[in-house]
Amino acid sequence: MYVLGIETSCDETAVAIFHSSKGLVHHLLYSQIDMHSEYGGVVPELASRDHIRKLIPLVKQLLQESGLTNADLGGIAYTAGPGLMGALLVGAATARSMAYALQIPAVAVHHMEGHLLAPMLEDKPPSFPFLALLISGGHTLLVHVNGIGQYELLGESLDDAVGEAFDKTAKLLGLGYPGGPKLSVLAELGTEKIRFPRPMTDRPGLDFSFSGLKTFAMNTINASPKTEQDKADIAASFQAAIADTLSIKCRRALRQTGLGRLVVAGGVSANAQIRAALSLMATGENAEIYFPRAQFCTDNGAMIAYAGCQRLMAGQVEGLAITARPRWPMMELSFTC
Repeated sequence: MYVLGIETSCDETAVAIFHSSKGLVHHLLYSQIDMHSEYGGVVPELASRDHIRKLIPLVKQLLQESGLTNADLGGIAYTAGPGLMGALLVGAATARSMAYALQIPAVAVHHMEGHLLAPMLEDKPPSFPFLALLISGGHTLLVHVNGIGQYELLGESLDDAVGEAFDKTAKLLGLGYPGGPKLSVLAELGTEKIRFPRPMTDRPGLDFSFSGLKTFAMNTINASPKTEQDKADIAASFQAAIADTLSIKCRRALRQTGLGRLVVAGGVSANAQIRAALSLMATGENAEIYFPRAQFCTDNGAMIAYAGCQRLMAGQVEGLAITARPRWPMMELSFTC
């Protein structure tokens, strides 16, 4: 079965084709970063309009470059949430309309389940069960994963997601949009001269809190001479605090669950220092660690096509309703035929 995957949850239009036995066939992505950077962040209405303009041409290009036609498709998977409502509706309406016209099934995919399963696209995928750390602009989750659709939430951020903390601190440093990657580049020029707090690591539990780090960064920036070196040192100190906090919580979760595998996914998982810190922690715990390749850390169509293919192959069938859920707890998911 060839499955078309469509991702339009935020500011990237992404499509991919996954085959149930051959694996990933092809994927394409169009980013709206240049458009939104003028405004310092994502403008939902502009994002929706751009998805409308780009999605169908991107699907046609994908099929052409894959040597396939609409008739070859056996199913369509689309991101139904969480995300921006207007953006989600573009992908959902397109997927459902195509599926109806082609008389093939369409399946709604949870965005974070897509991220969680992204490492399955690698040559050496993790085996179930495993611990998953999902870190993105909108989510920070620790999940015990027994299989597809079998998720137990162990911990989450009580306020800002880790990606939000990166973006907000980057804005305080005057780095513009998208802030997270720019802060990481700046951090490479600095040293950890300032001891940022490691929030909620001195108490039991696996929940996170990152809003205090942002406030600490704001106070530190306001009190500094604001030279370029000062900014670089603050960025390095902030990033080190994030990496340490995630490592401490993941170590605690591995010990509590007894799991020997850790999957780290989501946009922030592309951060080099976070990868290094978590890899070092995993080695110390004698645990295997898995990351998706860099291009599959951020939003992409391949992860949606893969997740949708697994559900379609298991016999999941849905009605004709166009499904879009801007808020959708991942723990509501199941995997039944």
